[in-house]
Amino acid sequence: MTENDKLQMFEDRPIRTAWDETQEEWYFSIVDVVTVLTESGDYNTGRKYWNKLKQRLKAEGSELVTNCHQLKMKATDGKRRLTDVANTEQLLRIIQSVPSKKAEPFKMWLAMVDTYAQKGYSPEWINQRLQTIRARKELTDAWKVHGVKEGQEYAILTDEVTKAWSGMNTRQYKNFKGLKKENLRDNMSTLELALNMLAEATTTELTNAQNPQGLEENRVVAKQGGAVAGNARKEIESKTGRPVVTAENASTMLLGQTVAGMIESVATEKDDEKSE
Repeated sequence: MTENDKLQMFEDRPIRTAWDETQEEWYFSIVDVVTVLTESGDYNTGRKYWNKLKQRLKAEGSELVTNCHQLKMKATDGKRRLTDVANTEQLLRIIQSVPSKKAEPFKMWLAMVDTYAQKGYSPEWINQRLQTIRARKELTDAWKVHGVKEGQEYAILTDEVTKAWSGMNTRQYKNFKGLKKENLRDNMSTLELALNMLAEATTTELTNAQNPQGLEENRVVAKQGGAVAGNARKEIESKTGRPVVTAENASTMLLGQTVAGMIESVATEKDDEKSE
């Protein structure tokens, strides 16, 4: 069992997670999940709720509590302490025991985490991708309030944001990566995702601040928001000497991760042989 805990974000709340390389599955801090579901104001309230729920499940003879693992995870004070964790199957059963309006949105979030993990994406990439989903939702919510129509007008503004930060509109970007119907964001690197999120989050802030109305006024703001991330991209490229936007897609990224993992595994085996 790995103890390399990582933070995933559900809405604006952190969920401590760990990826088990051997079992190829996620483990989630139960207290963090319960805190989110019960909309508790602090960690201690969530912990108390879980302790009572755990006692009730145990009294009912549920094997769920018995089968739960513990991992050392970083607490709010920075110290690593043993924490009750559950895999996806166990967590879904726990969610059923917690009356919450957050239950269904959380299940959808959980499904996305698992789907990306099963496809072979790294935990770092998954975390970044989930954050971009939230940033995108906030942007489309802002567009809706400011008189932009869903569908074609959303697509037009998305093109403006994308072109301003990457130098290509959405269709050009997909062609560059050799994509057809695939989701563009699912084929971005972690850095590409970060800059795309910066562009959309900045556009949201500018939209709320400048209060544009309708497609044309929002188009101006979309270009401004994308340009902020575009300037960041150019700065990164000037420092690294490498382009941020590349033709690499999910297939090549995941293949590269697989090869890197095989090389690391071979190197570890050789080190073990030397130490024998």
